[in-house]
Amino acid sequence: MKRIIILLIISYSTSFLAQETTRSTSKDSLLIIDQDPDKGFYSNYLLFIPKGTPQHQTSYLLVEPNNTGKTSDTLEVHTAYAIDLASVNSIGNNIASMLKIPLLVPIFPRPDAQPLLYTHALDRDVMLEQTPIYKRLDLQLLAMIDDARTILKGMHISTHDQLFMNGFSASATFINRFSFIHPETIKAMAMGGFNGELMLPQNKIDSAELNYPLGINDFEELLNKKFDKEQYQNIAQYIYMGALDDNDAVQYDDAYSDSERHLINKHIGSNVQERYGHCQTLYIENGITAIFKTFDNVGHWTTSEMNLATINFFLKQME
Repeated sequence: MKRIIILLIISYSTSFLAQETTRSTSKDSLLIIDQDPDKGFYSNYLLFIPKGTPQHQTSYLLVEPNNTGKTSDTLEVHTAYAIDLASVNSIGNNIASMLKIPLLVPIFPRPDAQPLLYTHALDRDVMLEQTPIYKRLDLQLLAMIDDARTILKGMHISTHDQLFMNGFSASATFINRFSFIHPETIKAMAMGGFNGELMLPQNKIDSAELNYPLGINDFEELLNKKFDKEQYQNIAQYIYMGALDDNDAVQYDDAYSDSERHLINKHIGSNVQERYGHCQTLYIENGITAIFKTFDNVGHWTTSEMNLATINFFLKQME
């Protein structure tokens, strides 16, 4: 297990930051950044900077949304899971550590008091929510990214305009949906364990309308912007599943409504693997040249082989 070093809860001056950062890449460092509504984000976030992150040259910022795996009204629960993801033994942490790039992990809550508000998957309920802490988490994440870049710049770590994004399970679903809304921000993304269900770049399937988060039928009305298919096609994508993965969030109310569930089961697939195969076909038909990979003898978990394949995918994007 890696040693976690909490360098700061951001509340001090830039001059102090500059003094601290001359040694920041000599060891693994974890920064906890306080929420800042004035800057557009209502939750804390983490910034992991691995040992050896180069200064005075442009790097990529990796983003992986947090995924607690359960609801809780106790923020400390979500914080603990996010810290583990950022600094211990996750694919995101492995990518950052191997490639020597900073990793941002938001600490978005997932409230037990509102169990259908699946914040960690960026579902439709979240996109309709008006409470400031939950409203437009996609925009809050963008605000965190802008803030992190300013902090990193103070450490003499500059980053490209476009991101790397990674996710597994609910966080994979989050980045899949986020990428449709903000494709211009992403250079490359990797996602796995996502119930076989991908957001589709089309308005309908058969005769059924595909509203967010299934497709783009009401995209402009809901998000006040048009879906940029050409920009989305430019994102390098690595999409993988375990051949034995049958973890099916589609059948649960917190992840999908009754109407969404009925549409998915009828028109896309009634189980994870059938759905995954159909989504691959539909992506190819829509000109999305993602790399699809299935890992034999693997269920809803990750392996060293998956880790290495994902790291190599991002490494190629750095060339």
